[in-house]
Amino acid sequence: MKVSLADPRLGPIPEDANFDALTRKELILLLKMEHHIRVTLEGYVHELQEKVLDINGQLFRIRSKMFERSSEKTRQPRGKNGKGSRKERSKTNLLPSERYPEAEIVEKHITYETPPNCNCCGGTMTDSGMTEVSEHLTVIPKKYMIVRQHRHKYRCSGCHGSIVTTPGLPRIVPGSAYSDELTVDATLSKYCDLIPMERYCDMAARQGFPGIPPHSLIGLTFKLADFMRGIYEDLRQETLATIVLLADETPHRMLEGHERKNWFLWGFLGNDSCFYECHGTRSGDVASNVLAQSNCEVLLTDVYSGYRKAVREANEMRTAQGKPMIAMAYCNSHARRGFKLGTDPGPPEAEFMLEHYRKIYQLEALAKEGPAERTLEHRESMKPLFAAMYSHAQTCIEEFSTKSVLGKAFNYFLVNFLGLTLFLDNPFVPIDNNASERNLRSHVIGRKTWLGTHSQEGAEAAAIHFSIIQSCKLIGLNPRLYYTKAIERLHAGKARLTPKAFLAEQQSNSS
Repeated sequence: MKVSLADPRLGPIPEDANFDALTRKELILLLKMEHHIRVTLEGYVHELQEKVLDINGQLFRIRSKMFERSSEKTRQPRGKNGKGSRKERSKTNLLPSERYPEAEIVEKHITYETPPNCNCCGGTMTDSGMTEVSEHLTVIPKKYMIVRQHRHKYRCSGCHGSIVTTPGLPRIVPGSAYSDELTVDATLSKYCDLIPMERYCDMAARQGFPGIPPHSLIGLTFKLADFMRGIYEDLRQETLATIVLLADETPHRMLEGHERKNWFLWGFLGNDSCFYECHGTRSGDVASNVLAQSNCEVLLTDVYSGYRKAVREANEMRTAQGKPMIAMAYCNSHARRGFKLGTDPGPPEAEFMLEHYRKIYQLEALAKEGPAERTLEHRESMKPLFAAMYSHAQTCIEEFSTKSVLGKAFNYFLVNFLGLTLFLDNPFVPIDNNASERNLRSHVIGRKTWLGTHSQEGAEAAAIHFSIIQSCKLIGLNPRLYYTKAIERLHAGKARLTPKAFLAEQQSNSS
């Protein structure tokens, strides 16, 4: 090893440095020590930087859960004055009758009790017949009342041998102290509007009807779920018939009535319908049983191993039956979240992935707006972006610890790359599993207020009602209208209709 006084590893040389006293071996030893210390310190700095990124990422996720909005959309720049665009603001300037053209309009004329006097001559003024028109939206509070039924009795005028009483009208719970209308209102207030039953009863008390027992109304929701069980089964079959199936699960608390407290609500989403099942396990056996009865060819989920097990078992069974195999597609939103560390801007390695994902989602938005046949054209433009991300991830994964936030994010992307990009060649597969997650949101918000269910019957009722209500929301159908009409059909002995079939019938009747 040759060392000169001009060696850059020695750094700046002091003017009074005395090298005569140092031997060549001592100088080499000093250089080696200096190099070792420098490498060690650089390693410590890199490790500390990773820890800072890791802590910032964890802090960002905690703050997001506590304070941030749930949407993952990138904030869009607003107008110059900080407000929305003129097009957006113009929607708020519509008259109530323009916003709601089917609403009932009550005409109200406002006049003086005593005609006013003229400001010019002081004479008494008369009504000109002209008016200044304005509109406002109002509401009539919910009205409770007692219905007293008189079922007439018929007697024979000839022999006086018998009396026949008019049969009662069909009801969900015959002989109950509560009507079908109240049963539906209480049920949808809980499972659609997410109002706890105790609060529902408190609201009734403030309107002059105190003392309605919440547990009685909860029991009615069970009876209504059992009454509409056939529709739930039809929804299940309708969802399982779809080619692309989305799945997700979320915790469900069993407060009592079972030895296991931690249950799970499993959700399965098709094109225009969905269904839920509540089980005391998160085992992949639940998904296996569903896939065994389905016609799906693509299952879109997160990377939970239970779904992989379910697909593997379902494919083994399908191989014996000669049916098409099920392919696994993974959610790109989950992959993207790993690179959002809460710093602005973030590390360049993460910003590269986020920028490419931003472009990919912009192309996906264009694909949704255009005709279905052009979806693959837009998705073809995404392939170079995914290829660049894959190459970038391979380069960066060696720079970060496998336990760091970015190390985990890059590993997640690389390991699941085939599932993340499966949607590129299939126009019917969504880019992510957000629709399934949104469909579970009502249950997630609701469980924060009612905490859980007290029995397996309650968990089953929740699954049935959420299935029907969320299926209505998927196609833009009012759940209250559907429940009312569906119950009328069942009372009349007519064929039951799923929300999708009911909406199709409504549209055909109106056309």
